[in-house]
Amino acid sequence: MNPVFSKYTKKFFSYFLQGLLYITPLGATVFVIYITFNFIDGTANSILESLFKVKIPGLGIVLMLSIIAAIGYFGKTIFAQPLILLIDTILERVPFLKIIYSSTKDFMSAFVGQKKKFTEAVMVRMNKDTDIYKLGFITQKDLTQIGITEGYVAVYLPHSYNFSGNLFIVPVENVTAINAPSTEIMKFIVSGGVTEINKKAENEET
Repeated sequence: MNPVFSKYTKKFFSYFLQGLLYITPLGATVFVIYITFNFIDGTANSILESLFKVKIPGLGIVLMLSIIAAIGYFGKTIFAQPLILLIDTILERVPFLKIIYSSTKDFMSAFVGQKKKFTEAVMVRMNKDTDIYKLGFITQKDLTQIGITEGYVAVYLPHSYNFSGNLFIVPVENVTAINAPSTEIMKFIVSGGVTEINKKAENEET
């Protein structure tokens, strides 16, 4: 095989896998929501139509939101805890699923769980010789688990116009706290600085 062709083939395959990595979680989420909505909406309206000769558009959305909320409520009861623990244990032992499940669970918990992580918005000075800063969120202050004893923190820097980002380990002196609601800072970053920061939203996070 031609070395040049082989080189570009490997690059193309590498980019393809990278693109697949980006779109698969979002695509899978949209697909699951779409399938679930169609199933619930179709089933519920079929039952209503057969019993009462009526059809309610959008009934599937209401039922799907209600079911998810009911699962959330049931998940907090003592009866559901053993089942949730069993599912966690099983998924944590499956090699490939373990990575997807645990990372997705931790990421979602960082936003909506009891132990929220994206609450400390900061500016990170990227270089001591320049005044260029990036906006992000402190996600971990204790880094002893990766062998760093003091002087550094873990900061997540989201990308603009994208729901992704990078994790950086930066010196504490390069980090400046931002006196603004973290949700407003997240919107500001994702929008590329277009969205205005609403300081009145600060009470929503308390």
